[in-house]
Amino acid sequence: MRNVSHILEKQLTDYLVTDQARFYRLAYSYLKNREEALDAVQTAVCRALEKQGELKEPEALRAWFYHILVHVCMDVLRSRKRVTLIPPEALDAGSYEDPLPSDGTLAQRVDALPPEVGIIIKLRFYEDLSLKEISTVTGWNLNTVKTRLYTGLKKLRISMEGDQL
Repeated sequence: MRNVSHILEKQLTDYLVTDQARFYRLAYSYLKNREEALDAVQTAVCRALEKQGELKEPEALRAWFYHILVHVCMDVLRSRKRVTLIPPEALDAGSYEDPLPSDGTLAQRVDALPPEVGIIIKLRFYEDLSLKEISTVTGWNLNTVKTRLYTGLKKLRISMEGDQL
């Protein structure tokens, strides 16, 4: 058993060293701040090293680490969020629509999606995770992941077609 854990430990450290740029890119896509993204990656790496005993299957390494990294990023976002309550009568009808970015780039359109939809699109297309891996990373049911992915893609297609009219 000691030999298996040693192999997993080496595989984990190799993975963490090799894919640092991918981790930073994902963290930056969430946090939009260089220092916070670097801190988030460092925190996720530390947590992964602390919890490496929980990793039992080498093939689950990528999804396991992304799960940690995404949760660290969400913690940072929650800690910086300021909640402002607005009475419902102060909102106009357009307030319930998803905002479109002003310059219309695809990355900004993905960022403008609801967070639970944007994360799935980022993990699927930016990080090339399978739907099953995304389900593991987010903790959401596989059917929920599929529904949110297709909803997000539909919103992106509609917003892109709107620009071509």
